[in-house]
Amino acid sequence: MQTQPLRVTKSMIARMLADAVMVNVALIGALALRLVLHVALRENPRGGDVNGEFWEYVLGYRNTGWLLTVISLVLFVLHGFYTYSRNYQGRYKALVITQAVSQSYLIYALLTYLVWERFGLTTVPRGALVLAWMINLGMSLASRTWTFLWEKVIRPEREAQIKDSETSIQNVLVIGGAGYIGSALLPKLLSAGYKVRVLDLFLYGTDPISRVTGHPNLELIHGDFRQVQKVVESMRGMDAVVHLGAIVGDPACDLDENVTLTVNLSATQMIAQVAKATGIRRFIFASTCSVYGACDDLLDERSEVQPISLYGHTKLAAERGLQKMADEGFAPTILRFATIYGLSGRTRFDLVVNLLAAKAKADGRITVNGGGQWRPFVHVDDAAHSVFKSLRTPLEIVGNEIFNVGSDEQNHTIQQIGELIRDQVVGSELILNENATDRRNYRVSFAKIRNLIGFEPHWTLEQGINQVTEAVANGDVRDYRDARYSNVKFLSESGAIEIIRADDDWSCDLAKPPAEPQFAV
Repeated sequence: MQTQPLRVTKSMIARMLADAVMVNVALIGALALRLVLHVALRENPRGGDVNGEFWEYVLGYRNTGWLLTVISLVLFVLHGFYTYSRNYQGRYKALVITQAVSQSYLIYALLTYLVWERFGLTTVPRGALVLAWMINLGMSLASRTWTFLWEKVIRPEREAQIKDSETSIQNVLVIGGAGYIGSALLPKLLSAGYKVRVLDLFLYGTDPISRVTGHPNLELIHGDFRQVQKVVESMRGMDAVVHLGAIVGDPACDLDENVTLTVNLSATQMIAQVAKATGIRRFIFASTCSVYGACDDLLDERSEVQPISLYGHTKLAAERGLQKMADEGFAPTILRFATIYGLSGRTRFDLVVNLLAAKAKADGRITVNGGGQWRPFVHVDDAAHSVFKSLRTPLEIVGNEIFNVGSDEQNHTIQQIGELIRDQVVGSELILNENATDRRNYRVSFAKIRNLIGFEPHWTLEQGINQVTEAVANGDVRDYRDARYSNVKFLSESGAIEIIRADDDWSCDLAKPPAEPQFAV
């Protein structure tokens, strides 16, 4: 038996605790099985004192169960279970495990039957001990076999998939890359070594992405993503497409229904068809939790969707169209973002958290309409991170999947948001108005994105509120009411909606094969 200096680590403690649990589970299971067999096989079941026998077993376990645990762990340490023997292979490793477990039970049996019983202490029956040894040995062998398979086969294969996924994607097209989420995403992609091309109309100029405009791996294409020629040109040489472009928000979408339909719905169809025809399998589409509409239940990706706004309807129709197009050569990932907050290159103050936080800091008072409506929330940096994580996760995991983006902890009512801001901004006043102007109401589960791709937000609502109020206090945001911070104000007051209308001269038919599925609102 070899020995080496023992350095206690967290993983070692975890494995020792797991072994201790297995020892006790085996002993308790053996006692329960023996009691059941004893009663079942007894010629006169009613003649025996089953209750007394049960308590005798309990007393035996209480008196000596701890002893078996201690002996087992000591021998497991001496046999190198947590150090050198972890590297043993095949039959030899099984032999070491069998030897250590068997020795543990042999020493335990000698101590209990030669020492304990001489002092009249109740011990574990011999028959149960044999059963416990068999169960414990089987569990130990099985757990080590699984660990071996995980370490040598499953984990390397999974890591290879992720590595292949990362290395196979080098060139990324971000449509709408100068927007709220896009301006937070671009630095992440460029820092990770991707070559990024942005297709954007740049209605807000290039200021939102000024931090990265000089980056050697960034290419900017000024153009309308509704124009087939621009889309085809932009996709040349690309490995993945991230489609963030849209008219976002209910008020902005209501300015012109036809424009909203062409931008949010028809253009998405055309862009996806070009991507598919170009051979681009990885297509990430920005959708919204607004597709859930109004519901009092906790909703996940399988829940019924009932959008109650034009914005929600166009996003849901686009989702369904993408799903119909999906096949082995085209595997879109749909991200349903929670209500976003926080600062990015192109910050918005037409979103509830940002708007109320800015009002509280600048005006000292905020008004909440209704207040009982539930919303999920996510910081814009975390929203961008979810796109980044989706891009780097193997397509076998994220392809043809829908993910809610956010966290369960950030489901709040609008009133709770108001109270959080009031408590954080000293001296501010919260006014509650019972009349709700927004009928949307949904609480969302984010278990799927957490479990499948390991997405966990880095920001909390409190941190996001503080980020906004500090920006207002420091003068980084001079006037949150400025039209550039609001989609609906900018589109209507700056004349941008007229520019979009004037450019609406493309034809989806140029890129659409007749057999492709149609989108429907």
